[in-house]
Amino acid sequence: MEINAEDNFKLLFEKNNNTAYKALQILQKECEESDKVYCYMDKLADMIDNDNSYIRTRGLTLIAYNAKWDKENKIDEIIDEYLKHIEDVKPITARQCIKLLPMIAKNKPELKEDIVTALKKADISLVPYKCKR
Repeated sequence: MEINAEDNFKLLFEKNNNTAYKALQILQKECEESDKVYCYMDKLADMIDNDNSYIRTRGLTLIAYNAKWDKENKIDEIIDEYLKHIEDVKPITARQCIKLLPMIAKNKPELKEDIVTALKKADISLVPYKCKR
């Protein structure tokens, strides 16, 4: 089935989070099979600076899912910004960022050292107590 990456990409910014989440799932699946979403990497990089944590999380997710297609080393260029989200103000965004790091490390082994260093330096005292359990 042919998906329309452009239409689904636009839906990532939808105010209705259910609609945006469905678009994210479709794009994630597409990333597993092809590089059709890779052309949006610059826009995905912009998403991780968005004020809305849902949009940040969607950007982080699709960047990680595109790591295997990153022949232009766009992730290398933004890895420091990406890794800042290990300490995102929203615990769920921080958790998702951390959860996605193995995918980046697997496909971009040259970034493993940066990832490990960022994880070691992370200040987990910023995480609310109930999230530490």
